[in-house]
Amino acid sequence: MSVAIVIDPQGCRHVLEAEDGWRLMEIIRDWGLPIGCECGGAASCGMCHVEVADTWRARLPPRSEEEEAKLDELPLVTPNTRLACQILWNEELDGLEVALPKAA
Repeated sequence: MSVAIVIDPQGCRHVLEAEDGWRLMEIIRDWGLPIGCECGGAASCGMCHVEVADTWRARLPPRSEEEEAKLDELPLVTPNTRLACQILWNEELDGLEVALPKAA
């Protein structure tokens, strides 16, 4: 079993067990952390955006056109911003660190 490291909006670090084949958004949601998802993982709501740690950014697959289009609609997007619904978990992601956005 591999793990995802998630920093919540208050700055607390959570180590979450992660199953291959699940979307990162599902993993975070199922562990009870505050992540939005109204579209069920279709990259159409943008509520599951996270900030990927610098050390992981280049190790993830590039953003799809759909993900890029949705991120273009969000405020305060950085090069490290990703939609957690578009990150499909596999053992190569063991230790991936992301931060959930602070509430506006």
